[in-house]
Amino acid sequence: MNAVLAAVGIMLLLSLCRIHVVVALIIGAFVGGLVSGMTMDATILAFNTGLGAGATVALSYALLGAFAVAIGKSGLADALADRILKLVNKKQGTQTSAAATTSVKWLLIALLLVVSVASQNVLPIHIAFIPLLVPPLLYLLSTLQIDRRLVACVITFGLITPYMFIPVGFGNIFLNNILLANVAKAGVDISQVNVSFAMLIPALGMVFGLLVAVLFSYQKKRNYSVIENDKSTQDAKQQTKPKRYNRKTLLVAGLAVLMAFIAQLWFDSMILGALLGFVIFTISGVVRWREADDLFTEGMKMMAMIGFIMIAAQGFAEVMTATGEVQSLVDTASLWIGDNKGLGVLLMLLVGLLVTMGIGSSFSTVPILAAIFVPLCLHLGFSPMATVCIIGTAGALGDAGSPASDSTLGPTSGLNADGQHNHIWDSVVPTFLHYNLPLLAFGWVAAMVL
Repeated sequence: MNAVLAAVGIMLLLSLCRIHVVVALIIGAFVGGLVSGMTMDATILAFNTGLGAGATVALSYALLGAFAVAIGKSGLADALADRILKLVNKKQGTQTSAAATTSVKWLLIALLLVVSVASQNVLPIHIAFIPLLVPPLLYLLSTLQIDRRLVACVITFGLITPYMFIPVGFGNIFLNNILLANVAKAGVDISQVNVSFAMLIPALGMVFGLLVAVLFSYQKKRNYSVIENDKSTQDAKQQTKPKRYNRKTLLVAGLAVLMAFIAQLWFDSMILGALLGFVIFTISGVVRWREADDLFTEGMKMMAMIGFIMIAAQGFAEVMTATGEVQSLVDTASLWIGDNKGLGVLLMLLVGLLVTMGIGSSFSTVPILAAIFVPLCLHLGFSPMATVCIIGTAGALGDAGSPASDSTLGPTSGLNADGQHNHIWDSVVPTFLHYNLPLLAFGWVAAMVL
């Protein structure tokens, strides 16, 4: 049995049985190593080597967490939440109960979608906004009986689609620094390739999945326990609670966000951007000097679980590479393909889905897939545009729907703040069904027509 199939299968099975993702990744990695014939010592060595590769990712998330906590300290998230509640109250005061409920639902969905998309380019803090913005809205989501699986799908769409299509922020890293660079390294002339155009049809597949989730799958109300049952008490608390922000703190927050954005683009470093933003908050006095250490630690704790999962995923990926059976998996697929381009695209996308679901990161998957798939694409006669599309789609497949992906872990971290949102069944499974299946279909069509 192929070691990659065995490892990913075990990891997914354990995750579906509600074993913690880190444990599932570790067990899956060791199963894959042993099935491939590696010794226990060699498997451990490969896994430990991968952990080192994940250190940069973990540090990035730690600094993003600190930056996010500083943003929270400035009151920017509170200001946004207050604005949302004012809009909600205005809608409820001017419309009938049923109409108000519908309006508020769509308003919340639209705002969460906009913020999620902005977190990938305008405010490049990725998932760090979720624990700050989503928990204050859970009371309203529960009261309106909005299905949180819908919210998970909306946020995941905003976390993935921008980097697939928009070459700014995280999209610049994925599309230019990773996708195009690795395809070119593998021997394809990408000088005439417009990467956004190459990924347009797959991105439309994500839009299709979002529309299905929003308009059909999760239209029915879903009951949740309302933590604050007395709404009048809740309103009173909102009115008497002192505001945590003023004009100065919001201006500093705006400056910090802008400078972090510029630094991220200029130096191509999320670590430097997040650090610069935190320093601006500290120098300005929004974050007091004596509080800086505690806030920094708090931010690191907030992102610690996700950081550890990403580190474990890097160890898993290293073991999969060390087995040498990713190549074997592709070689077997090549024998089935022959000169059938349609079958070739389908198998490459399925392999990409399998590998990315195991690793949990599209950014980590693309370099592996490019080295293997580019020669196959050239053999089958695909154009450079189609080759970029195939590799990019194969890498993005599985980001949604992977238990180890930050695109599913992020939504869970906010939606499960009151313990009523299961990571696997309420984030992983819904996003897998609504995004991976359309992305598979739209990516196949794109490869055949480009």
